[in-house]
Amino acid sequence: MPPHEAPRTRPAAISARGWGWRHGGRRTPAVHDLDLEIAPGERVLLLGASGSGKSTLLHGLAGVLGDDDDGDATGRLLIDGRPAAAARGRSGLVLQDPDAQVVMARVGDDVAFGLENLGVAREEIWSRVDAALDAVGLDLPRDHSTAELSGGQRQRLALAGVLAMRPGLILLDEPTANLDPAGVLEVRDAVARVADESGATFVVIEHLVSTWLPVVDRVIVLGAGGALLADGAPAGVLDAHAAELRAAGVWLPSEVPWHAPAPDVAARHPLLTADRLDVARVHGRPVLRGVDAQVVGGGILAVTGPNGVGKTTLALTLAGLLRPEAGRLIADPELAKGARGEPWRWRSRELLTRIGTVFQSPEHQFIAGTVRAELEVGPRALKLPPAERDARTDALLQSLRLERLAAANPFTLSGGEKRRLSVATALATRPRMLVLDEPTFGQDANTWRELARLIVALRDDGVGVVAMTHDEAFVEAVADRRLELHRTMVDESDTPAGTSSVEAPR
Repeated sequence: MPPHEAPRTRPAAISARGWGWRHGGRRTPAVHDLDLEIAPGERVLLLGASGSGKSTLLHGLAGVLGDDDDGDATGRLLIDGRPAAAARGRSGLVLQDPDAQVVMARVGDDVAFGLENLGVAREEIWSRVDAALDAVGLDLPRDHSTAELSGGQRQRLALAGVLAMRPGLILLDEPTANLDPAGVLEVRDAVARVADESGATFVVIEHLVSTWLPVVDRVIVLGAGGALLADGAPAGVLDAHAAELRAAGVWLPSEVPWHAPAPDVAARHPLLTADRLDVARVHGRPVLRGVDAQVVGGGILAVTGPNGVGKTTLALTLAGLLRPEAGRLIADPELAKGARGEPWRWRSRELLTRIGTVFQSPEHQFIAGTVRAELEVGPRALKLPPAERDARTDALLQSLRLERLAAANPFTLSGGEKRRLSVATALATRPRMLVLDEPTFGQDANTWRELARLIVALRDDGVGVVAMTHDEAFVEAVADRRLELHRTMVDESDTPAGTSSVEAPR
């Protein structure tokens, strides 16, 4: 049997009959009155604006929305005629946040975890584990530490865990959001191959339509509140409903929502300089060597490169949250403003107004019980007067379409809403420099455009922006310089690290 081939499984059938769900603490439902039928073996691309209820629907199908204490359900959501919550073994879900699915300390054990819970025979487990890791392109030993994986590698690991279980229903929530361009195609093809070989039904949420069009046979579009906006064959839906889809924020093939005007090159000024910089999470184990870069006020630097090359570690170092392993990282006097010249020596309050950071996983920076309170954390730390604090908060809520969510718990937001909130929290203290790790993941075309415009407005106000990103649309339409990171080998132990190069301004 070929290494990826799996026995045919019984594909799942999906039925929603007047189904809806309201999260606890919310006034309005995320989805309401949804009527939907998906036949066994269908391959469905689920589209819709950020916050339209797509993730809620997938979580409902996976049976992980919770009980009456977590929210209120209406209608019926069925898998093979049974309530979805009672059919959990029939589906496998890859979450938007891959960190939420890592449960074991080693890669092989993490993939095997689901198989053990399903009671798969011990002699079969490891062949399935190896085949699943191979299918998603995660070329690592079974005993590799999951704590040392990049965000993109964790996403592949989560997918491998689902594919190894060979479910009748594969549910994918933005499965390629943190992957490099080559990894996007690799993962998409792995899913399609497994569906071919197993016969499983699959439903995938993905904002970038063109990625999945070659492997799906149906497109379903949710509107506000989970209402069914369009449903049918991909070409028919995209042609007949293009205007509605564009208005709803769906990324139509080959369309970029907005292009930034060229920056004022004469207004640029240095803020931070990296000179032969080595970066590491663990002292003595550099993941990236020899980075030469300059962050300038009035400019946007995009940092690109494959998963695992060290982009996030570089981001944390530039942001003053990690000490450089070697080399120099020096803040210009304009950015330092009386503080010492090395950002990693700054206290947290000194960082607040100098360098704002948006982490790759938005949940890692949430500490308050409501969206409004989250936005007020930084201004309160700066002891701003209540009127100024309220004005900043209201402006950010409005500009990033978070007004209706002001009283919501940040952890109940959709992935795209969490990302916008994490950006807003960094902006609330008005820093002179901003470090963004995957700032546009999970965004529909409309919220992408608003985020892009906001970032460019900061650039025009003299803020220096660094964005770690796989989003080529962002690089081409918004960034004015690119730092491309490359893999290399740095010692005899084959420790991977990266080198860097800078492209000319676009």
